Amino acid sequence: MLKALFLTMLTLALVKSQDTEETITYTQCTDGYEWDPVRQQCKDIDECDIVPDACKGGMKCVNHYGGYLCLPKTAQIIVNNEQPQQETPAAEGAGAAANAAATSSTGTGGVAATGVAASGVVPGGGFVASAAAEVQTGRNNFVTRRNPSDPQRIPINPSHRIQCATGYEQSEHNVCQDIDECTAGTHNCRADQVCINLEVPSPVNALPGIRRENCLDKFIDECTIPPYCHQRCVNTPGSFYCQCNPGFQLAANNYTCVDINECDASNQCAQQCYNILGSFICQCNQGYELSSDRLNCEDIDECRTSSYLCQYQCVNEPGKFSCMCPQGYQVVRGRTCQDINECETTNECREDEMCWNYHGGFRCYPRNPCQDPYVLTSENRCVCPVSNAMCREIPQSIVYKYMSIRSDRSVPSDIFQIQATTIYANTINTFRIKSGNENGEFYLRQTSPVSAMLVLVKSLSGPREYIVDLEMVTVNMGPFSF
Repeated sequence: MLKALFLTMLTLALVKSQDTEETITYTQCTDGYEWDPVRQQCKDIDECDIVPDACKGGMKCVNHYGGYLCLPKTAQIIVNNEQPQQETPAAEGAGAAANAAATSSTGTGGVAATGVAASGVVPGGGFVASAAAEVQTGRNNFVTRRNPSDPQRIPINPSHRIQCATGYEQSEHNVCQDIDECTAGTHNCRADQVCINLEVPSPVNALPGIRRENCLDKFIDECTIPPYCHQRCVNTPGSFYCQCNPGFQLAANNYTCVDINECDASNQCAQQCYNILGSFICQCNQGYELSSDRLNCEDIDECRTSSYLCQYQCVNEPGKFSCMCPQGYQVVRGRTCQDINECETTNECREDEMCWNYHGGFRCYPRNPCQDPYVLTSENRCVCPVSNAMCREIPQSIVYKYMSIRSDRSVPSDIFQIQATTIYANTINTFRIKSGNENGEFYLRQTSPVSAMLVLVKSLSGPREYIVDLEMVTVNMGPFSF
C-alpha cells in the first residue's frame, strides 16, 4: 500500500512538472563522485585522502575516477593529458561533457538517462567500482535514481549516436565504454614497462580530454618475494641472482651460502690457521706473536721481557730462548748453571799431581807441595823438623789450603779460619796477610788469642786464581831457662 501511494505521488509530480519547464538538471552523482556547486558538475572523490589506511601490505594508494587503486610502491603512473577534441554543450543529453554515457527518449513519462560503468579489482586490495545508475527526470527537475536491476528500466534507442569523452567509445548498446589502450597499442609506455589499462568506473563526472593509463616496471623485483636468497639478493632485468657475504660461497643450488674454509683454500696464515664461520683467524706457535697484519708471526724476544730467565746469560732464538753458562759450567734444567767437576771426568794432571776442582775449572797441584827442609806429614801440611838447624829461622809448619769461591758470593763473608795447633803458656799469637791482598779484597780478623778469620770484603770477578799467604807468628814470653 505504501509503495502504491509513493508511485501515485510521483506520477502527479511528473505530470505537473511537464507544464512548467523542460530544462534537465543533474544534482546527484554516481558512486565515487560528489556534486560541485561551483562548477555545477560532479567531481571525483579522493578516497586516498579521506579513507584512513586505504591500502594494506605496504601498497600505495592512487586515486582514480570513481574509486582508487592500491599499487606497489615501485609502480609508475603516467597521466596522459590530452586536449579535448570537442567541447560538448552543457545542456546536451545527460551531460556528455562530464564524460557521461546517456541516451534520451521523449514521452509522457519524461526524459530517461542511463549511466553505465564497469568495476575492476587491482592488486593489493584496492578497487575501482561504481554502480550502474538509471536516472529519470521531468520538467519540474525532480530526480530519482533506480538500481540497474530494476525491471522497469527504460529501453535504449540503439540508433541514437552519442558523443563520448576521450578514452571512451560508443558500444553497440549506445553507452560509452572504456578503450583498452594497452590492447590497441595506443599507450605511451616505454619498452621497459608494461601497460595496465585503467578503466574509469563512470565517465559521468570525468573532465573532458583526460585519460589515464598505468605503466609499471616490466621487471619484477624478485628479491622482495619468496624464496629469498640465503644472504644477499641482486635484482636484474627479468631475473635475479644470489650473492654471499665475504667468507661464504654459493652452493650448487645457487641459493644457499656455505662457509669457505680459508685454511684449506688459500691459507694466508704464516703458521697456524683456524677456520671460523665466514672467516678465519691466525695464531702463532709458542715463542711468536701475531704482527699488525694479523697474518704473519714475529719472534718474541724473551730475553728482553725478564732478566731472571737464566742464571748466567739468556740467548734469544727464533721462537724460543736458551740459557748459557760460563766455561766450566753446564746448564741444568734449562736455566741453572752447575759446575763441571773435571777432576771426576777428564783432566790433564800428571801422576805426581793432584786435581783440584773449583767453580768453572780445575787446577793441578803437586801431590807433595813441601820444599826442603820441610817434610810432608799429612795432607797439604809441611813441617820443618826441630832437629834441623835450618828450621830455626823459618816457620815451623806450612799448610796449603785450596778453596773455590763463587764470584756472586755476598760480602762481607767469612771464608777461612787459621788457628794454632799447639797452645803454649806465656805465648802471644799474631796474625797478618803477607801477600796476595794488593787490591784489598780480604781482611784478617782475629777471633781469639789462638785463631783468626779471613773475611772477603770485596766481590771477586772470575774465573781467576788468588794466592793469599797468611802468617801466624807465636811469640813465647818466657821465663826461659838456660
